[in-house]
Amino acid sequence: MHNGGMELSETANRFVLHWGEMGTAWGVNRTVAQIHALLYFHGQPLHAEEIAETLGVARSNVSNSLKELQSWKLIRVTHILGDRRDYFETAGDVWELFRLIVQERKRREFDPTVQMLQELAASPALTKEPTDTQERVRATLRLMESLDVWSEEMLRLSPTTLDKILHMGTAIQRFVRKDKESA
Repeated sequence: MHNGGMELSETANRFVLHWGEMGTAWGVNRTVAQIHALLYFHGQPLHAEEIAETLGVARSNVSNSLKELQSWKLIRVTHILGDRRDYFETAGDVWELFRLIVQERKRREFDPTVQMLQELAASPALTKEPTDTQERVRATLRLMESLDVWSEEMLRLSPTTLDKILHMGTAIQRFVRKDKESA
């Protein structure tokens, strides 16, 4: 990955390539994921031409990918004194990135599903369905609404608290297993 932009180290190259592969597994365009990985790994603002040259990607593809990353709020435009070009940067804090990705995915994927289930549950047409079908729809809605409340609470926590909660997970599992064994 280098046509005239900056020379990527072996580590940077592996990171960017892998992130691109993972992006496709998550339903994200490979170039979009690679650009985000490059900005995150590099940790400094880059202009579009430098990104295109470094990744060996067409400038138009970079431009479209940058727009996509901006729509996800994963990158922001910045400027450098004396340079009229737009530079792009991403958050260097992994927790901030996690929060942004979760919030955007929730807004685009989760919220519309909750809304549809709420509409179905409130619709008189649902009463025409078998009772067990009605209950499955309502149970799914209850679960998703609970997950919604839980995720909102988690996203409000500080990164330090979130990190502690993640590490508590294994301790809680051990406690629950031990409690089941003694019952």
